[in-house]
Amino acid sequence: MTETSALPPVVDSRTWREALDELRKREKAATRELDAIAAQRRRLPMVQMPDYTLIGADGPIRLADIFAGRSQLIVYNHMWSDGAEWQCGGCTGYTSQFTRLDFLDNYDARFVIVTSGPIEEALAYRTKVGNTMEWYSSAQSPFAADVDAAPNTGFAVNVFLRDGDTVYRTWHTNGRGTEQLSYTFPLIDVLPWGRQEEWQDSPEGWPQRPTYSGWLDSPDIARVYGPR
Repeated sequence: MTETSALPPVVDSRTWREALDELRKREKAATRELDAIAAQRRRLPMVQMPDYTLIGADGPIRLADIFAGRSQLIVYNHMWSDGAEWQCGGCTGYTSQFTRLDFLDNYDARFVIVTSGPIEEALAYRTKVGNTMEWYSSAQSPFAADVDAAPNTGFAVNVFLRDGDTVYRTWHTNGRGTEQLSYTFPLIDVLPWGRQEEWQDSPEGWPQRPTYSGWLDSPDIARVYGPR
């Protein structure tokens, strides 16, 4: 629990409503800007991808077949260190939130994880941390490097479109760009104290701690979501 005496100022309802209305102007402007960004994203060109072969739970599988008959595919490129007991805490925690993805069927889309680690290790790790997504390995393919997520360099989100057996890359992001696909950070950001990380602009006296220190690490994820 956070120990602090920091509290927002207490005001009457009218003053609170006026302050909220002022903030709402910026929130609505941000919503309209995000709509405009999404519209620009839908107008991006795309680039044709090679005919990659990845490894799934049942063996080799073409990238086009990972779509499982759908036209659109979102891939989270999970950071990986071969043989490590615990993989990237950020990636592990981030992907643990995606437990109900069937709604994507209505949008002719799928969301999966691809990691550069051996598929046997990846699947075992998925079980250990209670991840429910479909995992694939690019250990025997240049796929990860070609989509800006080379082994031992970082994580990314990539989006692809399939036309028959031909796959095109349509969008990519990494770093904090992945936050827009998350519900965890938006929930934390509406709390009075926010993320409580030292880089954030907060009022004097607000609780703050080193960046990432409030995140659940991989062992925490395994304890909360892993096999009982």
